[in-house]
Amino acid sequence: KRLASILESRGELMLEILILIALLLLFIWYLAISANRLDRLHHRVETSWANLDSILQRRASIALEIAHFTEIDPASNLILTVAAHQAREADISERSEAESSLSEALKLLRDESDIPHLHREIFEELDSVTERVRIAIAIHREAVTATRNRRSKWIYRLFRLAGSAPLPVIYPFEDDVI
Repeated sequence: KRLASILESRGELMLEILILIALLLLFIWYLAISANRLDRLHHRVETSWANLDSILQRRASIALEIAHFTEIDPASNLILTVAAHQAREADISERSEAESSLSEALKLLRDESDIPHLHREIFEELDSVTERVRIAIAIHREAVTATRNRRSKWIYRLFRLAGSAPLPVIYPFEDDVI
């Protein structure tokens, strides 16, 4: 009888240990799935930025094409050329200011001259690219927001599931009306 009691208590202990191991494995699985989800969100931020960057580069190249029109006065040519070159070659810390300057230069040219009426095709392409920039900004902002929201949850911070990935940012030029 005593032996049966000892075996029964060992069986209960083993069952408790097995349940504890199963719960631990389930928790580890949850952490792995969560880290994977966060990694995919970071990848989405990177790809949305790469897409936005390529569209912004295209906009700057169109601005350079416009700057080379013979109908543009020298001052507008200089402003537009400098703004476009700065936008194309600015590093990330200067990018916001450069993109905002290019937006202002293009807006000034559009509002103050007859060039858009003389060269409708390139300005239609510019409008198309500008619309793509707006869409790309919206996608990038959504990806950054989703990633930041996910990273702000306590389990992601406690277990450092983001690893060494930098916190994604929304750049100030994204707030401008481009």
